[in-house]
Amino acid sequence: MHQLFTVNNMRFLLSGLGLTLYISAIAIVLSTLFGTVLAICRNMKRGPLKFIAALYIEIVRNIPNLLWIFVIFLIFHLKSTPAGIVSFTVFTTAALAEIVRGGINSVDKGQIEAAESQGFNNSQVMRYIVLPQAFRSMLPAIISQFVTVIKDTSFLWSVLALKEFLGKANILMGRYSQTSQVFVLYGLVALGYFLINFALSYFSRKLSKSWANSY
Repeated sequence: MHQLFTVNNMRFLLSGLGLTLYISAIAIVLSTLFGTVLAICRNMKRGPLKFIAALYIEIVRNIPNLLWIFVIFLIFHLKSTPAGIVSFTVFTTAALAEIVRGGINSVDKGQIEAAESQGFNNSQVMRYIVLPQAFRSMLPAIISQFVTVIKDTSFLWSVLALKEFLGKANILMGRYSQTSQVFVLYGLVALGYFLINFALSYFSRKLSKSWANSY
């Protein structure tokens, strides 16, 4: 068993974990930006942008992320890491658009009317009044979505053979075939996912309570 816990093996696994977090972080940042744009478009009273945003959100949300990984990799012929980032951005953008839309709609209409009465145009109202408050209320939900993205990156090994956290563990599995070693290795990977996602979930809950008490 001690052969499993060598410095090289731990570095090998940590490099996979680093790739997992890298893909997840980029995907969540891009998805938040694109999702905000989609949410604003979908909140419009009418027009083609509202229709396009609604169509994108409904189509993407109702097709499994695993299928999007296949489609983007096969159609655009991207390398594994960019394909992973793009596929997760495409899928998570739709999910975050609904989160952002909920945050926007939670802002008191009276504040919007007050800003308009002071001469603010629509873009200024959105920028200075609505979005700052909306992001404060929906940040815990965004963090929860980050947790989902981190867990779902495990799909990338089976589809793209991307050497992320689980992928690196599977590579090590080829070197250590004893049942006890397999259980320990998968247990170590599960513990890694748990610690990171639990920390993010805990932070999200504390953030929600802190902001709830501040009102």
